[in-house]
Amino acid sequence: MSLAAAAIGLMCSTSLTVTLSSAGRPIDRTQTTHEPRAKTTLTFLAGAAVGLGVHEAGHVVVGAALGAHPRVKGIHYGNIPFFAIDHDATTRRKELSISSAGFWMQHAGSEWLLTTHPHLRDEREPFLKGVFAFHLAASAVYSVAAFGTLGPPERDTRGIAVSAGEHGVPEPAVGAIVLAPAALDVYRYYRPDAVWAKWAGRASKVAMIALLFTVR
Repeated sequence: MSLAAAAIGLMCSTSLTVTLSSAGRPIDRTQTTHEPRAKTTLTFLAGAAVGLGVHEAGHVVVGAALGAHPRVKGIHYGNIPFFAIDHDATTRRKELSISSAGFWMQHAGSEWLLTTHPHLRDEREPFLKGVFAFHLAASAVYSVAAFGTLGPPERDTRGIAVSAGEHGVPEPAVGAIVLAPAALDVYRYYRPDAVWAKWAGRASKVAMIALLFTVR
């Protein structure tokens, strides 16, 4: 469970500040003195940091629940230092659960946001938009890493790939499984009334959990 992709996702999510924080209704100029751009940006980034925490908490909680003794360790990708949540060697089913847990938490968080705030795009909620943006960015970065089999060996998509199925599955296929819910959530963000997207998104999230049934 490398923090590399998640950290990169946090960086990428900052580029979504304008898209997610300002999209929707025209800005009410009478409120700009009460909501300075710097405060909005910092609140957005705080939400992104919470999104990172939600992802990593999934690995820690599930790893601990399965007796894998999760812990933080330092890793390097090239000359770039990162951190990862490491754990003891375990069965393939447990490895699949631990590697998937970060995405499970992301999916639960995004689903809660889009269900309780279906018109989030039009709301002045930079914190919630920051959480949502991180989930999208992390999924996108992990998917790119999976498609190109890039990044440190501790990356989540590799852990899922080597654990799923009878003999593992191609990592690019895992990348597609990770990317699909994020893509559908983006569509729902801009088209909250699209019922098909809501149920397709939920089905794609359940599909990742269903990978557990591919492991004996």
